[in-house]
Amino acid sequence: QVQLVESGGGLVQAGGSLRLSCAASGRTLSTNVMAWFRQAPGAEREFVAGITLSSGTITYYADPVKGRFTISRDNARNMVYLQMNSLKPEDTADYYCAATQHTAIIPLRNVYAYWGQGTQVTVSS
Repeated sequence: QVQLVESGGGLVQAGGSLRLSCAASGRTLSTNVMAWFRQAPGAEREFVAGITLSSGTITYYADPVKGRFTISRDNARNMVYLQMNSLKPEDTADYYCAATQHTAIIPLRNVYAYWGQGTQVTVSS
């Protein structure tokens, strides 16, 4: 099993920044890709960004966040981060960290076996 714990959410004004963190523990060596998803009230959970954990890092972003969000990792600390800049009110959602054994970044929630509890991000206009 892999346990994921998110932190770093909060309330920020439009145009501001937040950095989300995801701490992984347990059988982390069984995971190859980690990702961030988000779910706004009344909406489906959607892919935000993903990163491979092997050497030769590969990242992939959903179109709405390209150029504003950056996903990164610290394998030594079993941490994954999501730096969110130029935040917009439409970025308001609960943000979830997820992990999968798949070696490719697949932007579909059912591919990810492990999930954190989520952290809330609210962007005011």
